[in-house]
Amino acid sequence: MEILPEKYDVEKERKEILNAFRGLLRSFKDRTNKDTRLVRKAFDLALEAHKDMRRKSGEPYIYHPISVARICAEEMGLDTAAIVCALLHDTVEDTYITLEDIEDMFGEQARKIINGLTKIPEVFDENASIQAENFRKMILTISDDFRVVLIKLADRLHNMRTLGSMPPEKQLRIASETKFLYAPLAHRFGLYSIKTELEDLSLKYCEPEVFLSIESKLKSTQDVRALFIRRLMSPIKETLLLEGYAFEIIARTKSISSIWRKMQTKEVPFEEVFDVFAIRIIIDTPPELEKPDCWRIYSIVTDYYQPSPDRLRDWISTPRANGYESLHTTVMSPQGRWVEVQIRSKRMDVIAEKGLAAHYKYKESKTDDSKFDRWISEVRALLENPDTNALDFINEFKLNLFNDEIYIFTPKGELRVLPVGATILDFAYDIHTDIGDKCIGAKVNNRLVPLSYQLNNGDQLEIITSSKQKPNEDWLKFVVSARAKQKIKASLNEERKLIASDGKEILARKFKQFNLHYTAENITFLEKHFATGSATELYFRIAKGKIELAKLREIEVVNGVLQYPKKDQKLRRKSIDEESINSHGIDTKKDIILVGDDFKGFDYQMSKCCNPIPGDKIFGFITISQGIKIHRSNCPNSVHLMSNYAYRCLKAKWKSQGEVERLAAIKIIGIDRIGLVNKLTEIISKESKVNMKSISFDTNDGVFEGHISVLVLDTNHLELLIQKFVEVEGVQRVVRWDTKDTDIDI
Repeated sequence: MEILPEKYDVEKERKEILNAFRGLLRSFKDRTNKDTRLVRKAFDLALEAHKDMRRKSGEPYIYHPISVARICAEEMGLDTAAIVCALLHDTVEDTYITLEDIEDMFGEQARKIINGLTKIPEVFDENASIQAENFRKMILTISDDFRVVLIKLADRLHNMRTLGSMPPEKQLRIASETKFLYAPLAHRFGLYSIKTELEDLSLKYCEPEVFLSIESKLKSTQDVRALFIRRLMSPIKETLLLEGYAFEIIARTKSISSIWRKMQTKEVPFEEVFDVFAIRIIIDTPPELEKPDCWRIYSIVTDYYQPSPDRLRDWISTPRANGYESLHTTVMSPQGRWVEVQIRSKRMDVIAEKGLAAHYKYKESKTDDSKFDRWISEVRALLENPDTNALDFINEFKLNLFNDEIYIFTPKGELRVLPVGATILDFAYDIHTDIGDKCIGAKVNNRLVPLSYQLNNGDQLEIITSSKQKPNEDWLKFVVSARAKQKIKASLNEERKLIASDGKEILARKFKQFNLHYTAENITFLEKHFATGSATELYFRIAKGKIELAKLREIEVVNGVLQYPKKDQKLRRKSIDEESINSHGIDTKKDIILVGDDFKGFDYQMSKCCNPIPGDKIFGFITISQGIKIHRSNCPNSVHLMSNYAYRCLKAKWKSQGEVERLAAIKIIGIDRIGLVNKLTEIISKESKVNMKSISFDTNDGVFEGHISVLVLDTNHLELLIQKFVEVEGVQRVVRWDTKDTDIDI
């Protein structure tokens, strides 16, 4: 946008911009004169194209592409072409520069990269997600040039670093999308430090109270940790020096997001997260000595401290799919605390931090290339099916992004890498589509097992096939790999299309019989009337006899076109409105939530997956068939909704905190003792304006877990009740509980 020049010191800004560019050049090491000229040419073009543009913070827009280029150079170690494209990445989308201009000035490869980075125009479509389409477009370019994704990650990282200048609702949407898509993508590309920062920044904006609380606790315990680490590593350091190793010892505090994830999965407070930090020993040794030297240092560490046999991870013998190599062990300190120790070479450390870019710089064997090439082939397989929409693509793509891996062997000893939870079918489809389609079982370690058998690390498989076998819907319930899901769906879709074609013929005959026009308008009418969602589904149900076409006689026809009588339309609308109010308790006259940009009094329903109550930060979500649903901003499903359907998310705020009771669920964990349940119910009964809706307790070996649903007025009311539960003898932990498995309306 155009900015009045008198508002800014243009000359001062010009000097600062040139200083920022010089900083970029300094971070771009080992460049030739030709490289410098190309980067300068790209900078001059971007500076001219963006000259009248400013960011939300008010600073000149050119700072953004310079910062993205610097991340590519300094934090990823990318080449000249990537830095040139990073400087130009927004020119085609936001300025008069065209892809043809880019190709004329910088070549065909630059055009391909910039095209991959240019967003699809935002056209509203209730069946599409612009974010998903843009993400899919970017992923399409991976097989051509992986730098597209790396530049996009750099772009997203800088946007997250400067997210503070955006309005709160945009912060939440962008942070959710980052957590859902871009952090897992950085992980898959081996960019550990970038993945960690993206996760931390996402948490900072999605759950600021949690972020600030953990950050504060880490700072307050920093000095104690530093002293503990010095004492722990002192004898190991002395031994390594005596043995003549060139090494570096680094203590790395776990990221805030990683600590929060552990607190949630283990259901423990911050104080009970034992591995808040890890110690990394990095040795400078030639490639041929890396493996023996790492194992020698492991031996030295375990001479001093007892290792946990369950916590040894050897990613040197079998690196992860993203190229990560390291030896991990967890040892017991003299103070009785478990400590993770990571052992790796200098080369391994660079690859662990900078991922794929560094991996290519150090590549020394075809096996290194094949790991990434194999992943690329999996991405291509996902893209083979043109019927897969962008959201399905992303959900399947994500399956292969963040999963831990297991290692499985073929009968001939060939190693295959699969996600944790993989079954016989996942393995069969990993070998070949035909083998997957015809698989009826397998021998695992010479023992016959069914298709749904979950594989374990080190299993050896022999697949059993039959020419009479074919995929069915149930298979989708127990496969976990994106490849297997895509292949099964493709096979089922082919069969479904054949059946649907029969249904289409049946419908055409009925239309002729009832003097109806076979038009798109009539087909759309029937899709809505029978609630099928698509024409293919309509034809399929007709072929299967699930739709009674005789009922077409009951629908009014005007000039060969199906339509409801006007009086019926009014009655239908009225009954739907009444049903909505009666079944969900919606009464706009007593609304306490305002929804939308201009905060009009839209009708809404409270989402059952997170049960918002006054005091919670909330947003509205427009569902296809259930109207507007109100979710908490930290709802278990909010990241999925905001990252895939941001265009259907609305601002929402509490108008007042009137005396309206709302449902909230509480989980209580503790040591079982006589009378405890009575004590808890007594607290509820004595607490004013709290009604209990349900209560359930399970006990196992003296430890209980209880779930209580109560009606409270707001978050303060709920916190007061939780605090009273905490004070009961035997209670260890009390938290607000979300029904994470509840199906959500999209």
